[in-house]
Amino acid sequence: MQTRKVTGFTNTEEGGVQLTDVVPFLVEDELKNLGGHYSKIGVWEPYVVQDGLLITGQNPASSGPAADTLIALTTAQAGSGRIGPDRSVRTACPPRSEVEFRHCLPG
Repeated sequence: MQTRKVTGFTNTEEGGVQLTDVVPFLVEDELKNLGGHYSKIGVWEPYVVQDGLLITGQNPASSGPAADTLIALTTAQAGSGRIGPDRSVRTACPPRSEVEFRHCLPG
């Protein structure tokens, strides 16, 4: 996560649904603690951040825009040869697990 541009559920949004004492950590705080370059906009507004192949959304209202961003990214990548005809992403190291895959993502 370090140095990646990200967004996620804000502390204010978490407080708005009264879950700050229920969840094990606050997403905004955790992303910052892990070294992510966290950004946000107004509470409950759709907001998406893309950093290479990493796409994050601030809240549930961001689901549609995040999907649009993913579609645009895969369409662009298909023309570059980094996405195969079977829609698999070509990486420098083939993933053996989800955790490994996150570390193999380029850029």
